[in-house]
Amino acid sequence: MPSNSIALITDSTCDIPQNLVDQYSITVIPQVVVWGDEILLDRIDISPLEFYRRVTEAPVLPTTTQPGPKDFEQIYQNAIDQGAEEIVIFTVSGAMSGTFQLAKTVGDQMSVPVHVIDSKGPTMSLGWQVLTAARARESGASAAEMIAAAGKARQNMAQVVLMDSLEHLQRTGRIGKATQMLGSIIQLKPLIKINHETGIVEPAGRARTRKKAIKELIQRFFEQLDVTKPMHVAVLHGDALPEAEQLAERIQAEYAPVEMFINITGPVLGINTGPQALALAGLNEVKSHVQQVTPIKVRQTEQS
Repeated sequence: MPSNSIALITDSTCDIPQNLVDQYSITVIPQVVVWGDEILLDRIDISPLEFYRRVTEAPVLPTTTQPGPKDFEQIYQNAIDQGAEEIVIFTVSGAMSGTFQLAKTVGDQMSVPVHVIDSKGPTMSLGWQVLTAARARESGASAAEMIAAAGKARQNMAQVVLMDSLEHLQRTGRIGKATQMLGSIIQLKPLIKINHETGIVEPAGRARTRKKAIKELIQRFFEQLDVTKPMHVAVLHGDALPEAEQLAERIQAEYAPVEMFINITGPVLGINTGPQALALAGLNEVKSHVQQVTPIKVRQTEQS
């Protein structure tokens, strides 16, 4: 089946840089930020930079919700109208959002097969799976092969997040097993990781200073990967670009990943992790019978 007959969709929590979204013809359905009486589409009505600068001054935090059934129906139908004979959609972890179940419910009603995959993670944990599927599609893979390639990627993936505090994660109810850290985090910088089997947040460590926390972030991340094999790494941040750039330079010098970029975490994830968060999300390159595209190193900063 020609690759252009398979539509590839994800939600806006993926944090894939826009140039890669465009390059691989990925359709992104926006999540929704609810801020008082305002209903804002993620990265459309509110940009990441606008969000972080506003949230530091807002007396009340916003909330989030997934797109509605009609939104999914419309995006699926648009793909069908453009010639899609199959649709593959990856969503943020089903343990964190109702997006996966809703995407599947609506997908079951469409006139073409809609394959809905729970990425078991947020941000570039989701994004790397989407990019893996996109690169497989570009090499001529079927929908089943795209999904299989992304599944292998998830098995070789790590994501660790450093936050200034657990305040935002606790207030939004996405804290998961990281509750084990409560009661002992005053004046500490907490680190969390994503369990890519369960799709939930788990504690990964803590440090008394940000400098030590960044060192811990690097250590906890790379101990989950095989550093002797090619690595793809995303450096993510919550409006902390200078630190993200320094972190990327350090990683490039010490680990030389075959692909690396920097991007800002979008509003939906930023509500949970808060301003000044830093994260590393990446994977070991997975070989398969589908020829993989060899990416170049990218230094991508955020879209405002």
